[in-house]
Amino acid sequence: MQQSILQTFKENEKRISQADRLELIVNTRLAFSHMMRTIKAFDDWLQDPFITTNAPRDLLVDVWERTVKILEELLELDIEHTSSMRNTLDNYFKMGQLNPILTRLREIGSTLGGEQERGRGEIGGTTISF
Repeated sequence: MQQSILQTFKENEKRISQADRLELIVNTRLAFSHMMRTIKAFDDWLQDPFITTNAPRDLLVDVWERTVKILEELLELDIEHTSSMRNTLDNYFKMGQLNPILTRLREIGSTLGGEQERGRGEIGGTTISF
């Protein structure tokens, strides 16, 4: 099954390079969904007593090293994406081009005190940071 999914994503990659924003979002979410299922399966695998008592150390070292590389790349993506989106939204706000709903959420977030940082509004489970 994993081979089939891998092949599908590889074939889809060529088409996605020309996709519109919605298709990019949908396909990225599909990729994230599959990554989460795969990570959960790996975590379950590492909790299985049969695996933990019989897996060779070199296999576990390989899983660890590759997992850390994936984690580092994911964290770098998150940092870069978050910074880029914050800059983009700040620029849109300064030019008066920010979606009016996001502008209002920013205003609400700016008036929130206490435990939330200035400029962050959390409305209905959605976080908007500026």
